[in-house]
Amino acid sequence: MVPADYKLRTMRASDFDGIAKLCASVYPAEVPYTHAELDGHMKRFAAGQLVAEHVPSGAVAGVHFSLRVAMKDFHVDDPWEVFTDNDTFDDDNPEGHTLYGADIMVSPDHQRHGLAHALTDGMRDVVRALRLWRMVGASRLPGYGAVAGSMTGPDYVSAVLDGRVVDPTLTAHIRDGWQVVRPIQGYLQHDPESAGWAAVIQWINPECPPPPGLELR
Repeated sequence: MVPADYKLRTMRASDFDGIAKLCASVYPAEVPYTHAELDGHMKRFAAGQLVAEHVPSGAVAGVHFSLRVAMKDFHVDDPWEVFTDNDTFDDDNPEGHTLYGADIMVSPDHQRHGLAHALTDGMRDVVRALRLWRMVGASRLPGYGAVAGSMTGPDYVSAVLDGRVVDPTLTAHIRDGWQVVRPIQGYLQHDPESAGWAAVIQWINPECPPPPGLELR
């Protein structure tokens, strides 16, 4: 359910400045998406670029970007840059059976309203509408960097799954219906909070049978 005062819709060119501002607020150490990149995402796969708009102000409160992939063309350990073709989404494959969740962000000014959950549900609606098999992504582990000296990345993910540790991102994904496939190292190259670790996660579309031969490798 979309929270009151917000609506979900597909991205448009008039959102580009607002998205750059959102990126800067969420990832201040990273370079925001450029207008050219966002325009490319939109032209490649418009249905997979969702915006949460704060209706009273017209502000971009959150985004969820995705592309379609055939997992046989990738490896589960591939980093974000490989899956997104270096931010361009040029490897979007209309014949792919998997929706790859490239990015989800919610502005600090609009958090704690359930927008991340609403954006995830909105993307699951895209999966259902296109009769895709599943949605795959990678969950950052922003709580891991602080304990990296005392436990391994896989042990940390196991502790989160067992409920012994609460991770700000992975725990929320698990509660939102995602399954952990496996932990991976080096997914995001510049993420000291996660010490370079992430967990591959997936959500299976119950309305679509798995295509043969497309299991995660």
